Amino acid sequence: MGFNIADLFERAVDAVPGRLALVCGDRRLTYREFDTEANQLADHLRAEGFGHGDHIGIHGQNSAEWLVAMVAIFKIRAVPININFRYLEDELAYLFDNADLVALVHDRAYIDRIAAVRAKVPGLRHFIAIDDGSDHDPASLGAIEWDQAIADASPERPDVARSDDDHYVIYTGGTTGMPKGVVWRHEDVFYALGGGVDAYTNERITHGHQLAEKATATETPMVSLNIPPLMHGAAQWGALRFLFEGNTVVLVPRFDAETIWSTIEAERVNTIVITGDAMARPLIESLQAQPDRWDLSSLFVTSSSAVVFSPSLKEALLDLLPNTMVIDAIGSSESGMNGMVIQTKGQTANHGGGGPTVRAGRDAVVLDENLEPLAAGTGIVGRLARGGNIPIGYYKDPEKTAANFVHAPDGTRYVVAGDFALHESDGTITLLGRGSVCINSGGEKIYPEEVETILKSHPGVYDVLVVGVPDHRWGQAVCAVVQPRRLDDPPTLAELDAHSRTQLAAFKTPRHLVLVEEIRRSPSGKPDYPWATRAAEAAVAPSTA
Repeated sequence: MGFNIADLFERAVDAVPGRLALVCGDRRLTYREFDTEANQLADHLRAEGFGHGDHIGIHGQNSAEWLVAMVAIFKIRAVPININFRYLEDELAYLFDNADLVALVHDRAYIDRIAAVRAKVPGLRHFIAIDDGSDHDPASLGAIEWDQAIADASPERPDVARSDDDHYVIYTGGTTGMPKGVVWRHEDVFYALGGGVDAYTNERITHGHQLAEKATATETPMVSLNIPPLMHGAAQWGALRFLFEGNTVVLVPRFDAETIWSTIEAERVNTIVITGDAMARPLIESLQAQPDRWDLSSLFVTSSSAVVFSPSLKEALLDLLPNTMVIDAIGSSESGMNGMVIQTKGQTANHGGGGPTVRAGRDAVVLDENLEPLAAGTGIVGRLARGGNIPIGYYKDPEKTAANFVHAPDGTRYVVAGDFALHESDGTITLLGRGSVCINSGGEKIYPEEVETILKSHPGVYDVLVVGVPDHRWGQAVCAVVQPRRLDDPPTLAELDAHSRTQLAAFKTPRHLVLVEEIRRSPSGKPDYPWATRAAEAAVAPSTA
């Protein structure tokens, strides 16, 4: 069928070799140059004895080398492993060991942390250092410099017979627990995340050459600014999907709102990829403060996925950029894309719960407690699931695999990632929130995302997480952990209660308020609910009211 990730990329190279593929800082690579550098790194890795099935980590912030390394690893049928650059020594030791790393491509900045744990991972034997401008010495780790690794390597494509069954692994921390490696076949992840299904028509790509054919049919490529860290699946597939079709991907090393708007202007960016509120809010505030500073006439799409994108922020962004549209997609590293909704200026998006109401993606369903798909319009809350092209399971974790990858009575295999949802009468799906953080107050289920969405529309709230705290009468009470817009003038509990009651049932409104200087989130914007729960429980005594 031809859906191996390296093959899909190489077809785009052959279709448009001279077209600009990648921009990051001062580095500008055509498709031919990108392919050549990836071939050189692939040749170096093969010379070191690495190949089919080997797990090779990539540990760094966004750079051209990060994406080139990923493609190079795919070229030799090895498996790139994403490393969270925020991890400290204990977390790195766990991940390196759990993932069975044998080699690591890394920014110089992380050499000391890597050196501190390498003795705990005896199988990790080769290191390639990316020059990120820091002064850490690669020799202290026994690492070879990136430029040195590729200097004498062959620029020719490796002579490797690849397969659609080759593995892609993405480590996800989720909202709770240690990171888990989600194992996909290349063909399956292509259909779930890589553009194998048309997002607008739900039609499947039927052969591996179709995307490259689209590249040659287009004289002017799309330019996409991929803002989230490449260590997250949303960023990886935001980039790979565009490369498969011969478009131009722009990266920024770190998130900075003014730099992003300036990059959009300079590179004539058409679409930006973000991850929800954590990125949208500072971008909006920067543009509100300087609405006439940048020429943003090239931009027409803001695409968000993986985390909540609040209605109030979508509307604020569309007020500032009225000729653009917002695409909000729901999905996860385990499930792929489950649905999407498009909003333009003047439209009101339906948020029936903690997330949007979306047009269901191909193979997305809502399952009842017996693992049967719920018909549209029943009004029964079920679990969001996806069949069809789904992962093999979690790496070295049969217990979690059995819990989240289930077989329905008719034999259909589904991935159930933990989100509750409603299958609406018109066939759309309304996302309610994650069951793992659901609050049970007096027998009523309260989804934090729904309450957070309302609280974020209060002018005094910059960011918020909602958790349950112990309550002697109700079991749990709703607590809002709030990062106020102004620390010297925070909103009061009474103000938030009054604001919430205009849109929420009384039992869902916050009973407690905890103010913090900053809400903790991952670099991609995922909420740290365990931290929020600890902060809330430390500040709130169990209520007897």
